[in-house]
Amino acid sequence: MLHVEIITPDRTVFEGDIDSISLPTPDGEITILPHHIPLISIVMPGTLTVRRGEQEQFFAISRGVIEVDGRTIRILADTADRAEELEEAAIEKAKAEAEKLMTEKRHDTEGFAEATAVLERELARLRVIRRHRTHRGHPQPGET
Repeated sequence: MLHVEIITPDRTVFEGDIDSISLPTPDGEITILPHHIPLISIVMPGTLTVRRGEQEQFFAISRGVIEVDGRTIRILADTADRAEELEEAAIEKAKAEAEKLMTEKRHDTEGFAEATAVLERELARLRVIRRHRTHRGHPQPGET
């Protein structure tokens, strides 16, 4: 067993004992199992999957850092949302607003970078909500 803490500036999103965790890093997705070597890495926006027994929980995670010491995993991220908490319509709206802002701010380096970060976060949220829906056996919109 591993003890994991997923922490954002607002709250502790998840804390508990797990069998494994998978998350995106700059070098690709990694999976951490018990007795993993010590590690500190950057976390990229995407899907974080926590496994315990036959259960999987999905989270949309933004940029952050992970620290592994062999028994404990600490993930500090700007945002982390459980798949069950996400609303697709609100995410689609935020995604569209970020895309519009990117177009408006294309000559403003700071504004463009901010809009890009927002878009990355919303795309990660969309992937998580769709993966969660598929995982639970619900078809994607447009699928038969």
